[in-house]
Amino acid sequence: MSKINSKQKKVPAEQSEKLLKTLKARFENNMNRHKGIEWDEVQLKLGANSEKLWSLNEMERTGGEPDVVGFDEREGEYIFYDCSAESPAGRRNVCYDREGMESRKKFRPENNAVDMAAGMGVDLLTEEEYRKLQKLGEFDTKTSSWVKTPSGIRKLGGALFADRRYGSVFVYHNSAPSYYSVRAFRGSLRV
Repeated sequence: MSKINSKQKKVPAEQSEKLLKTLKARFENNMNRHKGIEWDEVQLKLGANSEKLWSLNEMERTGGEPDVVGFDEREGEYIFYDCSAESPAGRRNVCYDREGMESRKKFRPENNAVDMAAGMGVDLLTEEEYRKLQKLGEFDTKTSSWVKTPSGIRKLGGALFADRRYGSVFVYHNSAPSYYSVRAFRGSLRV
């Protein structure tokens, strides 16, 4: 998908139609992720919110393969997570946050997970959300994903990431300035 002007936060009609077809096909091919949810209702919500559709386009454009994973009845919102088998390829090689990125003296990456997520209008998955995602399938068997790090850990210079190995989900720590070619982040979006 082509890049959209982030100041607009609106997907052109032709591209919007293509994105909705992609999302619908993914929805229908993965019904185990959203039992009891009807696509027509999701599409109505998306049609009423161009900025959220723009965020979903950004998730898709960077390789996240977003899909509906639930519905928050209290808030009346559909919940999307990045459901790509491996951590999204278009978001790899990033430190955890700007502070971590700027603390690197050499080989500074171009971006960081926290700023990228904010720029896309999404949130990093929390550890709890990451574990929920892993109950829907097997993700990050060859890659890893930064997850939202509690402030106490971050103040001490650390950041958390997670993956699936040996049939289990692991959450680890690393220094926030670190980055790897197989680590990105997964986002969540409420619509």
